[in-house]
Amino acid sequence: MCGIVGYIGRREAAPLLLNGLKRLEYRGYDSAGIAVLNGDMQVFKRKGSVGNLEEMLNVSGTVMLGATAGIAHTRWATHGDPSDRNAHPHMNVTGDIALIHNGIVENYSTLKQDLISQGYVFNSDTDSEVLVHLIDRIWKSDPSLELEAAVRQALRHVEGAYGICVVSSREPDKIVVARKGSPLVIGIGNNEFFIASDAAPIVEHTNKVVYLSDGEMAVITRDNYTVKTIENVEQEKRVTELDFSLEKIEKGGYEHFMLKEIFEQPEVMRDVMRGRVRIDEGRVQLGGIEDYLDRLKQAKRVVICACGTSWHAGLIGEYLIEEFARIPVEVDYASEFRYRNPIVSSDDVVIVISQSGETADTLAALRLAKEKGAMVMGICNVVGSTIARETLCGMYTHAGPEVGVASTKAFTAQVIVLFMLAMALSKGRTISHDEIRLNLRELAEVPDKVSRILEQNDAIKVIANEFKDAKNALYLGRGFNFPVALEGALKLKEISYIHAEGYPAAEMKHGPIALIDEDMPVFFIATRDNTYTKILSNIEEVRSRKGRVIAIASEGDREVSRLAEHVIYIPQASGPVMPLLTVVPFQLLAYHIATLRGCNVDRPRNLAKSVTVE
Repeated sequence: MCGIVGYIGRREAAPLLLNGLKRLEYRGYDSAGIAVLNGDMQVFKRKGSVGNLEEMLNVSGTVMLGATAGIAHTRWATHGDPSDRNAHPHMNVTGDIALIHNGIVENYSTLKQDLISQGYVFNSDTDSEVLVHLIDRIWKSDPSLELEAAVRQALRHVEGAYGICVVSSREPDKIVVARKGSPLVIGIGNNEFFIASDAAPIVEHTNKVVYLSDGEMAVITRDNYTVKTIENVEQEKRVTELDFSLEKIEKGGYEHFMLKEIFEQPEVMRDVMRGRVRIDEGRVQLGGIEDYLDRLKQAKRVVICACGTSWHAGLIGEYLIEEFARIPVEVDYASEFRYRNPIVSSDDVVIVISQSGETADTLAALRLAKEKGAMVMGICNVVGSTIARETLCGMYTHAGPEVGVASTKAFTAQVIVLFMLAMALSKGRTISHDEIRLNLRELAEVPDKVSRILEQNDAIKVIANEFKDAKNALYLGRGFNFPVALEGALKLKEISYIHAEGYPAAEMKHGPIALIDEDMPVFFIATRDNTYTKILSNIEEVRSRKGRVIAIASEGDREVSRLAEHVIYIPQASGPVMPLLTVVPFQLLAYHIATLRGCNVDRPRNLAKSVTVE
């Protein structure tokens, strides 16, 4: 969601801030703005792209030269339409305080009415503007306060989520930041500091960072930083070294980040398994959960909570854990889990999955599960993220930075982690040593098989061209591949804006079959497994209603080619690893359909990479 960048040091702030905003464009946004301290406060903001803001600054000439501290923001609308007036930063009436904000102030309406009654005038429709006026009111009521104290007191009145940066021309050598529910990271440079909502704008300047936890704030000057709680208790923070480089967040010759990340999957898969998969020993080495493995094996039930693509990975995890470890599994949307008063006990293990480790609904589910006494384990991609810090144990996916909003490599990495977890839970309990070795060998062969699928990229683009003007699409699969049908439909929806639905193939006749006509593309996963003959019957049902069939099939299968208009062949594999293969053609189809329609695949409309609000 919204992007935050801040800088204080000895270099020109404006170019650093603008470049930082460009690094955060993948998060999704609709306006951008910047504030720098150059004697007085200088604020510029513009609806649309960071490029629009940059043009505005170029027209403004040298007004920002010499400023060595400032903050910048890309906004994803929650309150108020995308416009210049609703863009951040927001300022107080006298123009000497500027604030940027990620999150939602849930009690903003009450606070706003109170401020209006005291004569404050609002210049935007946002909830965020309330914060800057609240700070202003507190500071005016006691001019002896420092900015830090005024911010602290203001935040005690706020309900909801926030990641904020505040600057003032009254204290021009200081940036005050605070976090509750919306991530913030501080980069430690050489006599300079960087602030951001994630590490992408920081990594080209320093690999040393400090992650703020919920309920913490920091005061950052040109020479030092101090972290305290909102209650003013000083905190000792561990400095973390970033585990990725600038090259990882650049396109590397690909037209889009999404395509790069699709093609990175074979190497990412090897990275996920490296040091963990021990085929000869017939086991997996999972350091992040090793000390808790016995407790995990004794769970009466596993509950997986996630959102979006991670929820689809969780569904595959359900199939894997139940198939191999024979432990009952439920998969919940985190947004539903947190509100339905779930029955959870100390006998349960709750697994939360999130690429960013900052997904607001998933964090809320995590905290609820902990309150109810469950053991909570995390699966995430970002070292030092909130989920990584707040779970009892967990595993990183090691997928590297994922910039494209539509998740690809993070999904397959999550599925591999869940596969390895299923093996760990099975060892010595439900399947033999030889069966584990066989399954791990199958898993280890997946990266090479994915590389062979990627070689069909050009042929898949030809198929995509035939269906780029479709209005609707249906994705059908069975067993382990049913969640892949859901994921394929989601990918198409996210980036091409074509309405698509995923279903278990057998459920087609219970409703969706009514939609099928000669204009409807129906994407089948028809690989050779124990549901193969049933899938062929489902294809026949679609053909008899003039639907256009596109099938993903096992290499050498000529039966499917007789029935389908188009077939994408993939290497044969066992059912449990097949989702790692079948999802790749769907990723490529969605990508090419979207680009052929002229869509911005890396920054699809209305979406954000890290959803840190409800």
